[in-house]
Amino acid sequence: MRIGHGYDAHRLVDEKKLVLGGVVIPHEKGLLGHSDADVLTHAIIDSLLGAAGMSDIGKLFPDSDPSFSDADSIKFLKSVCLILLQSHFAICNIDCTIIAQKPKLSEYISAMKTKISSACEISEHQINIKATTEEGLGFTGNGQGICAHSVALIQELPPSLKLLNLTQI
Repeated sequence: MRIGHGYDAHRLVDEKKLVLGGVVIPHEKGLLGHSDADVLTHAIIDSLLGAAGMSDIGKLFPDSDPSFSDADSIKFLKSVCLILLQSHFAICNIDCTIIAQKPKLSEYISAMKTKISSACEISEHQINIKATTEEGLGFTGNGQGICAHSVALIQELPPSLKLLNLTQI
């Protein structure tokens, strides 16, 4: 068993859409970033890569690469999950916290879990997403940005499964 932690934060700005966990959330501001700036998905990616000892999101999908401009972060997550599988790791569970003063996110969490579980090809029961505020404190509490933390537990696949051609799974 291996555990990894991921964190991401982005500034809220006008004229951008707000995407969290692959779900577009109605809000007057969105997150600024090279891709879609989906802090939840980025934190999950870093927690998975960290658990596997495989660097971070910036190394795999650098903001210096124009092909990642406005990219869908769920596609990044799918790529990372394939890399994990090819490296003989299986995801046990992912636990996340989104920190945002506004908007209220509770009604969108189920859709986020659906998107993330589909991208990772795991059960929604293996994903937990919580949302909280910081009671007006800090950059998130002042409505300047949103951040997310993620912890992932992965497991090395047993030797008998390593013999399978994983591209056929």
